[in-house]
Amino acid sequence: MIELKTPAEIERMHVAGRFVAEVLTEVGRLADVGVNLMDLEHHARGMIKRRGAESCYWDYAPSFGEGPFRNVICLSVNDAVLHGLPHDYVLRDGDVVTADLAVGIDGWVADSARTVIVGTAAEEDLRIIRATEEALEAAIDAARPGNRLGDISAAIYAVACEYGYPVNTEFGGHGIGRTMHEDIHVSNKGQAGRGMKLRPGLTLALEPWFARTTDKIVYDEDGWTIRSADGSRTAHSEHTVAITEDAPLVLTRRAEEAPPTRA
Repeated sequence: MIELKTPAEIERMHVAGRFVAEVLTEVGRLADVGVNLMDLEHHARGMIKRRGAESCYWDYAPSFGEGPFRNVICLSVNDAVLHGLPHDYVLRDGDVVTADLAVGIDGWVADSARTVIVGTAAEEDLRIIRATEEALEAAIDAARPGNRLGDISAAIYAVACEYGYPVNTEFGGHGIGRTMHEDIHVSNKGQAGRGMKLRPGLTLALEPWFARTTDKIVYDEDGWTIRSADGSRTAHSEHTVAITEDAPLVLTRRAEEAPPTRA
């Protein structure tokens, strides 16, 4: 069932979204050569505890995971792109790290992800990150009343095609609000003009993610971490967005973040 949120409820989601943005900013700042992934996990735990927020990941046990998940943030490195299980790994120069976080505050949830580079950045890594960021902004721009769900998916896919990246359709965006995953699924590939008509009050987590040279995925033995099947590097960008009568409202925008300029 799809629940349309009132302006007051969207503002409550925005409270959670601002906090998610704050944590991801801090994790991105701390991700450096020599830092252990578990240090980032514990830092996020501390921030969540101090805020009185609730992790949406702790004890999460969906059908696709080897649950329950016993961490508060997903940290995916290099060819890992989704659901990265934090573990004893020390970051190295040039590593690509995706941090994905969802928390609830006072019963309302927000979800966001960002990819950063540790130390020396390779141009091809900057490029794929930029592609996911541009695809996300294109998706946000399409999230307007009167458009259809396929317009969002088509916007993401068009950017992927411009950059030459294949698109996986097994995992994508989703509805969000009182819980982390609500109806409806938002594919990262679709046809404009198709699907459900978008209405004010609809809240979505939009999350383009690409691997350089494959649309196939594999799972680690931990049962959670998803990697590109060919070992190529990956990137993932995500925001929680509310459709309003006017412009789309990004509920998880980071203070230092500016929409990317199209190349």
